[in-house]
Amino acid sequence: MGLTEWAYSLSEAMLSEPLPRRWAHSLGVAKCARSLAPILGDDADLLEAAAVLHDVGYSPAIATTGFHPLDGARFLRDQEAADERVVRLVAHHSCAVLEAEERGLRKELETEFQLERPDLVDALIYCDMTTTPDGTRTTPTERLDEIVKRYGPETIVGRFIQRAAPEIHAAAGRVEERAARASADSQPM
Repeated sequence: MGLTEWAYSLSEAMLSEPLPRRWAHSLGVAKCARSLAPILGDDADLLEAAAVLHDVGYSPAIATTGFHPLDGARFLRDQEAADERVVRLVAHHSCAVLEAEERGLRKELETEFQLERPDLVDALIYCDMTTTPDGTRTTPTERLDEIVKRYGPETIVGRFIQRAAPEIHAAAGRVEERAARASADSQPM
C-alpha cells in the first residue's frame, strides 16, 4: 500500500464515522492538494497524504490534549507506515504554532516536531484555508471569517486564527503565484 492509500484509509477509519463533516473537509483538502501537483513535483503524494490526515487529531479515539495538530502528529508518529515529513506537516499545519502558544503547548510542539520545508507548509495552509468544513472550495478570507464566527472571536481558536490571518493570506498568495507561474510556463509559445 502506497503512502496516499495508507493515509486515506487511516483518515477514513479515524474520522468518517465519529466526525463525518471533518472527514468531508479532509477529503476536500486532499483534493485541493492533488490540484497542486504541477508545482509540487516529487512531493505531490506527500502533500496529499498530509492533507487527508491533517485533522486526524480531532478523532475522539486519539484526542488527548485538545490541540488537534499535536494529538494527530503524536498519533501518526507511532504508526509504522507514517512518513516523518507527513507527521511534521500535520503537526505544523495552518500556523499551528500560534494556536499552540495560545494553549501553552508551543514548547511541546516545537520540541517534538521540526518544521517542514516552507513551500510545503504554504501548500498545506493553502489547501486547508481554501476548503470549507463541508469540503467545498472557498477563499482564505471566507474561511477565516467562518472559523471566527463558528468558534467566536474571543476563544482560543478565534484569537489564534485572527493572529494567523496575515500569514495565511501570505501563504495563499505565494501558492497562487507559484501555480500561476507554473501554468504560464507550461503554455505553448
